[in-house]
Formats: sequence, structure tokens, C-alpha cells
Amino acid sequence: MLTVIGEALIDEVLSDTAPPRAHVGGSPLNVAVGLARLGHSTQFLGRFGDDEFGRRIHHHLADNSVLAPLPADSHPTSVASARLDPAGGASYTFQLTWELPDLSARDEVFNGTTLVHTGSIASMLAPGAHNVLAAIQHARPFATISYDPNCRPTIINDVDYARKQAEKFVALADVVKASDEDLEWLYPGLDPRESARRWLELGPAVVVVTRGSKGPWAVVGRGECEVPAPATSVVDTVGAGDSFMAALLSALVDRELDGGQRRNELRTLSVEQTQGVLAFAAAAAAVTVSRAGANPPTRDELRAQGVYA
Repeated sequence: MLTVIGEALIDEVLSDTAPPRAHVGGSPLNVAVGLARLGHSTQFLGRFGDDEFGRRIHHHLADNSVLAPLPADSHPTSVASARLDPAGGASYTFQLTWELPDLSARDEVFNGTTLVHTGSIASMLAPGAHNVLAAIQHARPFATISYDPNCRPTIINDVDYARKQAEKFVALADVVKASDEDLEWLYPGLDPRESARRWLELGPAVVVVTRGSKGPWAVVGRGECEVPAPATSVVDTVGAGDSFMAALLSALVDRELDGGQRRNELRTLSVEQTQGVLAFAAAAAAVTVSRAGANPPTRDELRAQGVYA
């Protein structure tokens, strides 16, 4: 079982010239869906309300074979609203509630879990971020830990706090992925690759930096590598990083490198193996950007293109 902890929300687009549009979102939720579409037994531990939007999230998870063992709560489902002006520019407002039960006291929730992923708003926003950190500390002895800060400066605008919070999770993680924009915001004036090298020294086995059209770059104990971004027609980039994250983790699970007992094996990942993992993740992200919305590929779709982990 692969477990993802984090936020689920509704992305709502409002305009004076068109009907409202809403779809299920949230970076961790997108990663959970991406893992399930790649054939992994996956559960999502997050919150949503007992309301219309919450039911929509529940159905989306179920439709993608993602288990959701935590029940809906009494708070409204979180919503990120983008209002478009006549020129197409967007201004954003957020209605966010991030609370989570004390998962560190519930061993049954993690039964059979070999990997736990978290990040984004869930790792930053109080009060839930405290319980997420406790859950990661609890799971680390038996599970591979992965983390994606996926920074949201419009929500968490205190960069000093965000940096300290991110470093807490990086120090517990085995696999870290961040965009170059994340690292440039967290560490102004520092080359993102240098920031990633410093993060590797905090404890992870691999740190990956996504760089859009320049392709991903990674550092592991044995060296550094990069792969080109696959050529594709870009419709939008919504969910591309989450699709990349899911495929990155999938490739490591396929290599049987998940589980706390395999931590030392993961630390011996070669540069050549890392390149293969990056190439698979980049291929998945390329499929996602070629179609609208956060719509990660299935394993069959990738195999049809000749892409294997």
C-alpha cells in the first residue's frame, strides 16, 4: 500500500462571461490518483467536508481506485477560486481548512504501507501541518518517505517559516522533488541545484529538481544527472509536477526500493538508475501537459508510447 497525506480541494474558475467551472484538485490528491493510475494500491489521507464539493472529491478518488479511509468532517470543503478578468488574467482567493486527526496514534491506518508521500499546503498550513509531521515521523521506520514542498506563496507568504518547515520534512524524507521555482523562492539568489545538493546533505537518498522545458535534474549520493524534457504539444501545465512525482515514486516502487528496510538500498541508487527513473517521470508529465487539467496517464497509456519504468 502506498499512502499519500495531504490536501484535497476544489479548483473553481469564475468569470463574468462564462459559467463557473470546478474540478477536483490538491497536489497530494493528484499524486495519489497518479500512483493509482500507474497500478499501485493507494490510499489518500486528507480531509473534505460533508457537502457537495466533498462528495465530488470522494467520487473522484473512488473512480480512480484510491482508498479514502478518513470520513468527511463538519467543515466546508476547501476551495481555491480563480476569478478571470476580461483579459483572461486571474486573481485568486482561498477558503482553506486544514485539520487532520492524529494519525501517529493509529497504526491501523498505515497497515501494509511501504511508502508515504506528503507536501504542498499540508506540510505548511497550521494546524494540520503539525499532525502531518507527526505522522511522517511515525511512518519513517517502516516506510519510504517522499516530499514535495510545492510552495504556495499566496497562501504561505512567510518565506522564513516556509524554509524551516520544508527543511523539517526534507530531513525525514528519502525522496524529495521540488521545482526550480520552489527553490528559488525558498533560497533567493542560490542556484536551485546548489539548494538541492544542500538538501541531500540533510538526509534524503535522492533530490530531484524539475525545470520545465529544460527537463529534470537530480542528485544522489553517487553523483548528478539530468534528462531532457520529452517533445510534446502543451495544452496546459496543470498537475504536471504531481504527475511527475507520482511516476517518480512509481519507478522506485517498481524497482522494489520502497519500505523502511530498503532505505540503505535506495541510498546506493546509481546515476544510471536515476536517469531511468527521471526519464519515466518526465514521460508521464509530458502526457499530462498534452491534455487539459490534472489528468495523469495510466501505465497502459505510457506502454502504448513505448515508455516503461
